[in-house]
Amino acid sequence: MKPIEKLLEVMAKLRDKEAGCPWDLQQDFSTIAPYTIEEAYEVADAISRGDMDSLRDELGDLLFQVAFYSQMAAEQGSFDFGEVAEGICEKMIRRHPHVFGSDQERAAGPAKGAWEQIKAAERTQKSGRDRNSALDGVAIALPALMRAEKLGKRASSVGFDWPNTQGVRAKIAEELAELSAAECGGQQQDVEEELGDLLFAVVNLARHLKVDPEQALTDANLKFDRRFRVMEADANNKNVKLANLDIDGLEALWQDAKKKS
Repeated sequence: MKPIEKLLEVMAKLRDKEAGCPWDLQQDFSTIAPYTIEEAYEVADAISRGDMDSLRDELGDLLFQVAFYSQMAAEQGSFDFGEVAEGICEKMIRRHPHVFGSDQERAAGPAKGAWEQIKAAERTQKSGRDRNSALDGVAIALPALMRAEKLGKRASSVGFDWPNTQGVRAKIAEELAELSAAECGGQQQDVEEELGDLLFAVVNLARHLKVDPEQALTDANLKFDRRFRVMEADANNKNVKLANLDIDGLEALWQDAKKKS
């Protein structure tokens, strides 16, 4: 039995109504979705650590999620794993004419913007409408920074964008001023809205700088985590509690931590 066939058989047995696992039988698409997101992040984490053994295991966990969804869909007669696999093969072939297309298409090589054009055509065909929003298909459930970057990119594809980073920086300054005004107004809802606008503008700056904002913030989180732990260790070595230090003492430890890390 091939590994993928074995996986599908294992999944079918887990969902067997008479001899399956009670937990697996209780699940539906909505209850499994959070696990899928978690597994995807664990794949990314293994990659960031360069841990190939963990990556193999985490990819297996992610593949199991696909098998789980496919089994549940097959039970209700919607689709099965084979259709999922066939669908993605057809999509990749369709979106890569410079690899799978005619002799002329392969000779021309990848065309700039072709990927988005093909995706736009697919959205039109799927919806049955001649006109679709450029923002169609940007999933609401994406992490906020990632979705903001994709929304900005889609808007840019139809010309709605700043010509350079200078315009984005001016927008950030404008949003900072509006945030300050909202703070003075004292309405928390206004503060939250203006802070969201500021974050959205910063994400657009990242896009113009060709920086992945999600990855940039992830790296910043890791850097802060590393430096703060050094601060804690230094304070502990001096028999001092961070909570007992004033701002100058904390800043001194922070600067030392930056040098050490």
